Amino acid sequence: MKNKYGFILIKPQLGENIGASARALKNFGFKNLLITNPRDGWPNIRAKATSVGAFDILQKTKIFETTDQVVKKFDIIFSFSARKREINKKHISLNNFINILKKLKSKKIGLMFGPEASGLSNIDLSYSNYIVQIPSSPNFKSLNLSHSLLLICYEIFKMNKFRLLKQTSFTKKIGKKGKISQILDLITLRLEKKNFFQPPEKKLTMISNINNLFYRMELNDKELRILSSIVGSLTKNKKKA
Repeated sequence: MKNKYGFILIKPQLGENIGASARALKNFGFKNLLITNPRDGWPNIRAKATSVGAFDILQKTKIFETTDQVVKKFDIIFSFSARKREINKKHISLNNFINILKKLKSKKIGLMFGPEASGLSNIDLSYSNYIVQIPSSPNFKSLNLSHSLLLICYEIFKMNKFRLLKQTSFTKKIGKKGKISQILDLITLRLEKKNFFQPPEKKLTMISNINNLFYRMELNDKELRILSSIVGSLTKNKKKA
């Protein structure tokens, strides 16, 4: 049985961020959004406007008055911060967070995010099992609420859907080298007429570089036909007026 995740927004200030957070949840297959004491009340028309196709997430969003009320719904709480907090809690990296999730089975996991202006308070953090630091530039560590939530949604989604996201082998039917050679012979001929290969002693090196360029492309038959047409069109003699 998979873990059940709940995304907790503590005292969010902007309806736009709530709506964007709902959209992030739906993007990655989550649906459980919980909010404590939203500054502008609830329901929020701005949240609805930015949720776009995720309004159903907002309709099912649960509202609580305090942090302790919402954390009771979960077995384990992870709090998120862009900076290390001076509090006696386990501070872990994003990678460690994912590794811990992999070991948890059939747990109700709360993922807690703080208000935009100040982040989570020490009281809020006291309910956490872990504080996860989201890596960011030391010159600007402040992350938008919905952006932080989206990052975590993606990381969990990637962990659960590894096989889905794993790069499959890409097969492409490469065109015959004889056809490429014909095109390159035509290009070389036209370049010689334009005195392109200067100085003459570097001609072989220049041709080698051209060959490397085209053969590296691994063009298929259709692409070779297109290239042949382009070269042919460019090298046709203009009719006299």
